[in-house]
Amino acid sequence: MVPMKLQAEMTVLMKKKHPCGASLFRIIRAGSDVRAVCTGCGRDVTLPRDKFEKCVKRIAEDGNDGKA
Repeated sequence: MVPMKLQAEMTVLMKKKHPCGASLFRIIRAGSDVRAVCTGCGRDVTLPRDKFEKCVKRIAEDGNDGKA
């Protein structure tokens, strides 16, 4: 499987919503681990890259895609 081209400051739409109701996350750091911040509540998460990529539905073009 080819890794996604994830970069800092990229916004991604996740398959499942965060407990706060938002499904958009802004990537802070992308390497072997990915650190991202929820755009709804500001909570940050760090996940291994392969697990993070499985959770991503698509890369968001603008900031309005995942709002509830």
